[in-house]
Amino acid sequence: MSLGAAEVFETLQKEITKKGLQEEVSISMVGDIGRNDAAPLVIIYPEAVIYGPIKPSDVEYLVDEHLYKGRIAAGLQASVKELSGRIAWISARKNTMPAEQRIVLEHAGLIDPDDIEDYILHDGYSALGKVVSEMKPAEVIELIKASGLRGRGGAGFPTGLKWSFVAKAAGNKKYVICNADESEPGTFKDRLILEGDPHKILEAMAIAGYAVGADEGYVYVRGEYALANKRLQRAIQQAEEFGFLGNSIFESKFNFKIHVHAGAGAYICGEETALIESIEGKRGEPRSRPPYPTTVGLWQKPTLVNNVETIANIPPIIRHGADWFRQFGTPSSPGTKVYTVLGHVNSTGLIEVPMGITLREVISIYAKGMRNGGTLKLAQTGGSSGSVIPAILQDTPMDFDSFEKAGVSLGSGALLICDNDTCVVDLAIVLMNFFRNESCGKCSPCRIGTHRAFEILNKIASGKGILKDLDDLDEISNNLYSMSNCGLGQTAGTPIHDVLKYFRAEVEAHVRLGVCPTGVCEMK
Repeated sequence: MSLGAAEVFETLQKEITKKGLQEEVSISMVGDIGRNDAAPLVIIYPEAVIYGPIKPSDVEYLVDEHLYKGRIAAGLQASVKELSGRIAWISARKNTMPAEQRIVLEHAGLIDPDDIEDYILHDGYSALGKVVSEMKPAEVIELIKASGLRGRGGAGFPTGLKWSFVAKAAGNKKYVICNADESEPGTFKDRLILEGDPHKILEAMAIAGYAVGADEGYVYVRGEYALANKRLQRAIQQAEEFGFLGNSIFESKFNFKIHVHAGAGAYICGEETALIESIEGKRGEPRSRPPYPTTVGLWQKPTLVNNVETIANIPPIIRHGADWFRQFGTPSSPGTKVYTVLGHVNSTGLIEVPMGITLREVISIYAKGMRNGGTLKLAQTGGSSGSVIPAILQDTPMDFDSFEKAGVSLGSGALLICDNDTCVVDLAIVLMNFFRNESCGKCSPCRIGTHRAFEILNKIASGKGILKDLDDLDEISNNLYSMSNCGLGQTAGTPIHDVLKYFRAEVEAHVRLGVCPTGVCEMK
């Protein structure tokens, strides 16, 4: 949008009308991520020709050449080398799905997110219809269990098992919450799902509500996601008009309503109990657990909380079955994973790949290699709270169990790829600065520990560190993990732990030799 997509869209509308093509050509704006030097993109079906970057002044020629005369405007075509894998694969669609299997992003970039009929045309709400008309709630939960779907928010908890906890919880009133408070730096996968396929989230929430016995749901969306919020609101309105939300869904006794709640910019509200507190109108601070939200959640009622990527898997699983879903990924981590790829690589963007792929494959195949011929030094796998993965682990399968055995975590799916010019002390400073600012301050290990770690790292970066500082950082990291009240504090020390474990020699060089091996830190 900042590069002029809105102006291109408006100019396209005018030129299509001027040529009298409005009955033959429909136009919609969807979210798809490629490199900035190839945006704004224009994709024309059924040929799936990709043009970009397109300026408003290019539109008249593009419409006249391709849409009116039926000839590809070769001079405006985007080079595949400039595109991420996410966009390059579109050329293989030929008005169908991409050549590779997409589950979460099956509709993103293909349908008009503002048009419910376009979603219905691509099997939209068929899974909900099947569930309500043909299945019992327990059967739905058993299907999700059989699929092996695990939470994509980072913890990897079995989704079907969580659903069963809420279904068995006592009480007539229950809630379903979609956690769309995507505040992890470097992560934008949930935004693309919400902006590109909002009806899928609504359908999945309704299915979850039917399975666990809930009649009301909330989408807690990040406050900065204005377009996602707008499209969700419109999608809810359309779904109610078509009878897919509201009362007597598919002429059954099942009722389900969905509300959108916008956050206020607090990272802590990505933690599910802080999110619940926020919806209730309170300060966004985590609750002590137990009791867990599955039994005592929103307004003290049993509540199911799933993140966007997790719940986006539900309709395809219902439509195709558990065995189909288990074709992808690994036996212990079936399905696919959506990653945002950033950093020192040739092609950044959004990809959806099978669970169990390696970091080496992601970098070499999807990210088109390291930028400027650089060498991989490390990757961070889950935003600020994710593990710092050294290059020696780049052949470890990226699934929950393999990473756990290697002593690292998969995280939310934000891949920050760094080359040898990256200083690990400088990286740790940036991460700890984020955590100390985002800590809610409720518990002292997180409130004090993150700030103290930030001070010590700055001391080391300035050449004034002592070896005892490394022991202090290690102790702070352990205390954050074992004593913090919530997941934010517990994972805040992960970058410190990994840096000291895998790159201790580089940190010690700052202390013992008074030099920064990469030349990033200003040693005074």
